[in-house]
Amino acid sequence: MTSLVTVERRQGYAVVCFNRPEKKNAMNRAARRELLDALTSLRADCRTIVLTGCGDTFCSGVDLKEARNDAEAGTAPDPRSDWIEVLIAIREHPAVFIAAVNGLALGGGATLISVCDLAVAADEAEIGMPEIGFGAYPQFSGPGAQIQLTAKRAAWLVLTAQRIDGRTAEGWGMVNRSVPLAGLMDEADRLAKIVSAFDAVALWESKRALDAVPALISGWRESFEHGLSTNARIRSLSAAQDEGFSRFSAGERNPGQGRLT
Repeated sequence: MTSLVTVERRQGYAVVCFNRPEKKNAMNRAARRELLDALTSLRADCRTIVLTGCGDTFCSGVDLKEARNDAEAGTAPDPRSDWIEVLIAIREHPAVFIAAVNGLALGGGATLISVCDLAVAADEAEIGMPEIGFGAYPQFSGPGAQIQLTAKRAAWLVLTAQRIDGRTAEGWGMVNRSVPLAGLMDEADRLAKIVSAFDAVALWESKRALDAVPALISGWRESFEHGLSTNARIRSLSAAQDEGFSRFSAGERNPGQGRLT
């Protein structure tokens, strides 16, 4: 039986690929379970995880046909594979997630871009929220856009159902970079190697701090104090800071030091 989610482990990171190309990588219940299992298996030894889609689609969201059939049949939702659990699993995972958006990213696919820490997109990618055409508010991709984009840009996606390409997504700040499709995975690979060179504890604590400020902490003093406490926590859990300053004092370069991106 073909895996609905494939995992390729590399040095310090992994590439996770949604593998239902014939269904535009719509995430049905089985695919969501496989993705959650994959994320669990990668917690211990991967500092970075690249999410991408097999074929010409990144992810077209939750499998709406299955969801409709379940509703008509009275099938109760499976809390172990609910879409929101997938999204929260990414936010609560110690690895840094990079979305490599290779094609269509609709609805839940757009949400995946939002919950990933970093994102690169193909110039040719198409990102959108078609839910208003179904008479619905995009219950996950909408909030994701509203948290990360300006009000007018989020409203454009939510209220018009119009798609944006990778270049526009970069200009809006929805993705970090847009590159030609032919070079997408090379760019994702380059970025994953950069991030994976850093200390795992420092990455996890920095990821948590990025979530906290300004979403939970907005005052200047409180934000600076949170930065101090974050570094104190890193020092209590890892020797990376002592080792990094020792290398610097000895005239050696630390990972990323002096590197243009």
